[in-house]
Amino acid sequence: MLHVRDHTVLTADRPTPVPETGAPGAERGRAGRAREPAAPPTAKPRAARDPYFDNVKYLAIVLVAMGHAWTPLMDSSRAASALYMFVYTFHMPAFIVVAGYFSRSFTGRPDQLRRLVTGIGVPYLVFEVAYIAFHRQVHGGDHPWSLLDPYYVTWFLLALFVWRLTAPFWRIIRYPVPVALGIAALASVSPELGDDFNIQRVLQFLPFFVLGLTLRREHFERLRRPDVRLMAVPALVGGLLVAYWAVPRMSARWFYRTNSAQEMGHLWWTGPAMTLALFGAGLVLTAAFLAWVPAHATWYTALGAGTLYGYLLHGFLAKGSRWWGWYEAEWISTPLGQVTVTALAAAVVTVLCTAPVRRLFRPAVEPAMNWAFRSTGSDGGRGRPVGAHRGTDHRATGAGTDGRPPGAATAPAQRRDGDAPG
Repeated sequence: MLHVRDHTVLTADRPTPVPETGAPGAERGRAGRAREPAAPPTAKPRAARDPYFDNVKYLAIVLVAMGHAWTPLMDSSRAASALYMFVYTFHMPAFIVVAGYFSRSFTGRPDQLRRLVTGIGVPYLVFEVAYIAFHRQVHGGDHPWSLLDPYYVTWFLLALFVWRLTAPFWRIIRYPVPVALGIAALASVSPELGDDFNIQRVLQFLPFFVLGLTLRREHFERLRRPDVRLMAVPALVGGLLVAYWAVPRMSARWFYRTNSAQEMGHLWWTGPAMTLALFGAGLVLTAAFLAWVPAHATWYTALGAGTLYGYLLHGFLAKGSRWWGWYEAEWISTPLGQVTVTALAAAVVTVLCTAPVRRLFRPAVEPAMNWAFRSTGSDGGRGRPVGAHRGTDHRATGAGTDGRPPGAATAPAQRRDGDAPG
């Protein structure tokens, strides 16, 4: 993702300016003398990556990995549970808001649809199969082969595929965010939706994507004002304290948006209430998080271009670490052990975002598939060959969440996998 490719997942499909050209050949003046031929237009420099959003993606993917590392510690540590609930309140919303922001210009042009297929659709299929094969080989059992029931971290790719296809619709309606919130609230009380495509999560996280579609660059710049950054500190501290208080009083399954209220054993009206409460809390903490992300280039800025790799690959270690019994060591349950596990998770996902790893796994994450598309001579009317690569690449990260709510399934529509989303 640091490299320049056309498979933009989180990036806006920005139109490429067409350079002005002079008339072909020599022009004649009034006196009949030939003028000098117009100089050929120089190539427009590629748009530079914005370090701010690369920083956002890297820091968010680190939170994703740490959240997965904390999952097996939650039963024995209230502190780990509080950190888990705190991070899960905003790390996924932050990814989705950024994904929506970079989907603002999606209109369904051929070049955009091509990138949607190669940058999201194909990696989803590849890693869905890879994760199921990994489960069957390492964990055992006969986990069904299904492309309709996203496994672990792959749900975000499928959700982003659906969300981006709907982007043109949200731009033409008058009140997009309230409408999306209404859809999310209805989904939270609709157990009959079932599991296919992880539709509950797609619909319940939808308001954050739609919100991102309505944002402009100045909105992110306002978050960096000194007064906003100052207010972000008590918001983050307060959120952490509330999470610590809520650990024995609230199920973390609410943060996954995988099931309806009825499936989790609650009265129907708690679904809409929690939808609004979690949207508000997620919005506040996302804003506080974004306010403190550096806007300048840092040592980890380049890693932000590889977050999709870190997101998709770290799940194998997150799953395997539990199946291989790594958490059974006694030292893991000590405070020092929990800090060590957290640091290791951050280090591992950082390595997975580096250039050597990206080069190795590029065929699976960013496949070159010019052979699969018809050549139309131009790329959606923008003057680029269909096979041409776009200059900037702000792929996701993922944003990433991974699996399903912990605990035994108690309802028919309960998720099979015993882990939480990213």
